[in-house]
Amino acid sequence: MAIRFILSDYVEVAIAQAIYDKLEDGTFTGRIPICKGVIAFASTLRECQDELRSTLEDWILLGLKLGHSLPVIDNIDLNKEPSLELMDTV
Repeated sequence: MAIRFILSDYVEVAIAQAIYDKLEDGTFTGRIPICKGVIAFASTLRECQDELRSTLEDWILLGLKLGHSLPVIDNIDLNKEPSLELMDTV
């Protein structure tokens, strides 16, 4: 049975939708259109990618804590109430 980490999957799918632009001053900006307000700026593309991932992770955690409705991305819905699953005994 494959182990699935829903938060990690959500971050990866969201990051795959990121749009990056090089600004006139040579710096970079990145955003994830489906995640309103998730935007980052940095001197290099790599730094911008790292900053965007960090911003997204903070945005998700804050949204969950405050009970905000997060967008469903690639059929991953973080808005569902958690449910308990029975574990097989060892």
